[in-house]
Amino acid sequence: MSVLACPYFHSEEAAFRHLESVLWTNGPVCPHCGMVSDKHYDLAKTRLGLRKCCAKECRKQFTVRVGTVFESSHIPLHKTLQAVYLMTASKKGISAHQLHRTLEITYKAAWFLAHRIREAMTETDPEPLGGAGKTVEVDETFIGKPESVYVSGKGWQAKDRNGSTKSKVLTMVERGGRAISVKVDDLTIPTIKRVLGEHVVLDSTLNTDEARHYKQPGAAFEGHDAVNHSSYEYSRKEGERLVTTNTVEGFFGIFKRGMKGVYQHCGEQHLHRYLAEFDFRYSNRIALGTDDKQRALKAMEGVSGKRLLYRAT
Repeated sequence: MSVLACPYFHSEEAAFRHLESVLWTNGPVCPHCGMVSDKHYDLAKTRLGLRKCCAKECRKQFTVRVGTVFESSHIPLHKTLQAVYLMTASKKGISAHQLHRTLEITYKAAWFLAHRIREAMTETDPEPLGGAGKTVEVDETFIGKPESVYVSGKGWQAKDRNGSTKSKVLTMVERGGRAISVKVDDLTIPTIKRVLGEHVVLDSTLNTDEARHYKQPGAAFEGHDAVNHSSYEYSRKEGERLVTTNTVEGFFGIFKRGMKGVYQHCGEQHLHRYLAEFDFRYSNRIALGTDDKQRALKAMEGVSGKRLLYRAT
């Protein structure tokens, strides 16, 4: 899909019609009382997209933005839809500075708009991964700059990857399917047990590396196989089964290139939204039959029922 070919990327009226067609499949919905009706009063001559509820006990005005992450946004809707497309189509993300230049809005507005779109990408209650006969790969990674310490004779050295300044991320990828990433406070056995129990079906087979903190949680699943990276083992065949963590490592390759090359810096309080962004694009990738246009539509479907205030970001 060419950005230049879509009228709703350039016309505000077309943008409202498009978002209404995505969110109001059965007719206009009043966000105040929930009434679905084609008889809501059309006040578009007063303000583009404006309607008034026809229910006697309500009679409140609304647009399709009300009750979504785009509520109270001052950015033209056609530019907002451009931002949705750019963020969902860019494999490693697009920076707020790039959005600021492309959409011709302020950097502050672009930064907040990007977080609104990440909130729309976030799955509120994701289906667990795996199932009978399926394999889920699990691994951890660390985000952030390590704290420097002075080592006698060696000068200033970075702490190891478990340094206190690094944020910890546990990612689960269903082989040939979706990904779920969770920011965790630690990588202890109870934490890993809890996260895996919430997001992976117990009938699944886990594939991990040789880290000891996966052994006890892995015992609860149908099967648990590990590759020994310290011995330069990255995959092996056991009968019909392929034991590897290359799929989740591939996810980390995309994630880290995006975080280091595009976003460059991420505050710990915002990390969960960046994880949701990369999970969304990976779980709706072309290999699973989702193209750029469908991915943008799915992101727009997720805007309803969510609100993000600037002071809460």
